[in-house]
Amino acid sequence: MNNPITSPQLTPQFCFSTVALRDFLRMSRSIDDSITPNLNALFPPSPGFSPQQYPRTFHKRQLSSSACQSFKNQVLFPSWQVRSDVLNYCASVATSPDPDDPESVLRLVESERRRERVVDERLDPYSGRWFPKEARTERLADMVRQERSVEGIVRTRTWRLVGERCGEELRGWEEALNDWRTWRER
Repeated sequence: MNNPITSPQLTPQFCFSTVALRDFLRMSRSIDDSITPNLNALFPPSPGFSPQQYPRTFHKRQLSSSACQSFKNQVLFPSWQVRSDVLNYCASVATSPDPDDPESVLRLVESERRRERVVDERLDPYSGRWFPKEARTERLADMVRQERSVEGIVRTRTWRLVGERCGEELRGWEEALNDWRTWRER
């Protein structure tokens, strides 16, 4: 069974490094990507394999509630929480002013040049179209939005598989994660 991933050192540079951020998310989602083997590892070992013991039809066995709860509390929810913390931190970085943006001066110069430029749109109808380069905070905000969407899909799929193996949960993953957060804070 995988251990929950630890949180990286959260700095604005970590967030602006899209490679580092995406690599962290990819590695930390390995628990969700391999959820079936992780849940299968929770079954107690069989004393021995005999084909007569097992019928030809395959049915999914249910895990004990204590094994499921332990997996959710010690592995699944902590890894989800770390990813949520990282995405929340990077979202706050994306909404904060960025005094260290190396391209801010270039964007200002481009914008100033654009304002001074006079072009007859009858001669060049496309001259009125100008698309300024996005600030890196805007690119980060877009990436965080995309990753949050991916996170929702991954968690929904994982929660469905956990529900199949551990017995149907009547609550969704959001409510279960919030309950775990409340339980952890006590």
